Amino acid sequence: MRIMIAGTGSGCGKTMITCAVLSVLKQQNKKVVSFKCGPDYIDPMFHTKATQTETYNLDSVLMGEDGVRYSLRSHTRTCDIAVIEGVMGLYDGIGDKGNASTNYLSQITETPVVLIVNAKGKSLSLCAEIKGFLEFAKNNIAAIILNRITSASYPFYKEMIENNVGIRVIGFMPEIPEAYIESRHLGLTTANEISDIQNKITLLAENARKSINFETLCELAATAKEIHGTEFTFETNSSFPKHDYSVNLYAACDEAFCFHYEENHQLLERLGAKLHFFSPLHDRELPENADGLIFWGGYPELYAADLEKNTTLKECIRYRYKHGLPIYAECGGFMYLQECLTDIHGSQYSMLGIIPGNAEMTNRLQDFGYVKLTANHDNMLCSQNETINAHSFHYSKSSYNGKDFTATKISNGKSYPCIAATQNIFAGYPHIHFLGNRKFAEGLIKTCFHYRNKLQ
Repeated sequence: MRIMIAGTGSGCGKTMITCAVLSVLKQQNKKVVSFKCGPDYIDPMFHTKATQTETYNLDSVLMGEDGVRYSLRSHTRTCDIAVIEGVMGLYDGIGDKGNASTNYLSQITETPVVLIVNAKGKSLSLCAEIKGFLEFAKNNIAAIILNRITSASYPFYKEMIENNVGIRVIGFMPEIPEAYIESRHLGLTTANEISDIQNKITLLAENARKSINFETLCELAATAKEIHGTEFTFETNSSFPKHDYSVNLYAACDEAFCFHYEENHQLLERLGAKLHFFSPLHDRELPENADGLIFWGGYPELYAADLEKNTTLKECIRYRYKHGLPIYAECGGFMYLQECLTDIHGSQYSMLGIIPGNAEMTNRLQDFGYVKLTANHDNMLCSQNETINAHSFHYSKSSYNGKDFTATKISNGKSYPCIAATQNIFAGYPHIHFLGNRKFAEGLIKTCFHYRNKLQ
């Protein structure tokens, strides 16, 4: 069983209602797994708080259609129900055709959709809005949940919509100020930063249990068809047997570096890596057995002073890198590898200095969107001319973006140089999902493998 919770637009209440639904289903002793459409890192953190299990992304651009089907199929085999949260509005995607939209994902996965509609300040116009979504293009909308109305007004809204539009309304959520989650420049505040996040989710679930028809929701989820598609294989054409790939990969994971795709970790482990975690904020040295480092994205600009002060770890990383330790870094991790970071207030802090450049925070998105990355020469992840899709979402700009790959915007075809990539470093702003081209993941493991054996 699976259901997709989509919305009429950003801010309509998708994440809040998704977390409420996940929490109630878990309380009903259902084994539930959740997914987030698109490249978002933050919403899945809230899903995980509601389910206490890992959440996965579904992105047809980054992962390819087969990758999406593989992920959905592999993670739902042993669960009772899967809940997929959409991105932006139902039809919002790349360009004016809705490519990579929530609706597109619901079509390729044949998943029924519950549409979240913000009803505050509206009456009969709601019918026109819903009718427009139903008739605009082919879709799998099966029911409506209304947001920001009261229990007293719900019967009026339900009857009005069902009579005028002919679609089921299966519940509502009232306004709950106590469960409000603040936003900032990259989206919502991360779940781990909210001390009372579990109380907020509990409050949401208590309301959802009383105001949403979960029996009907599960009946709709049961209509989802079996996922079909090419079965991914993790076999490689490498000359090295899989067991020889056993390497120790250490990924930065703390308040400053918290953006990662769980499937990336799992793929690296499937290829033979033993994954460990460390903190550039709190640890003072690297473990001796580290065969490679990963710096995912996050909010290094919010912790720049503490990152600067941890000189012992920085010296250790610089020394190990100078002697061949492989490093993979993206976005926030890329900023940490540069010479300095300037925050939004103009204060400048010293970073690792492994690659040149000053990363400076701005008030607007830079180079936003999906890109196709093409290698300009052989490097630690791939050979010259190999490609992978990626996504850029950052408010900082750097005086040095790298020049070892060419990024081509998928939306308009414009190209620009990016990424510093050699035989032991890959660092740049774009975020990568390794299911988009698993050779890149294997390249990372092979580089770490060669480094480890060089030391022996």
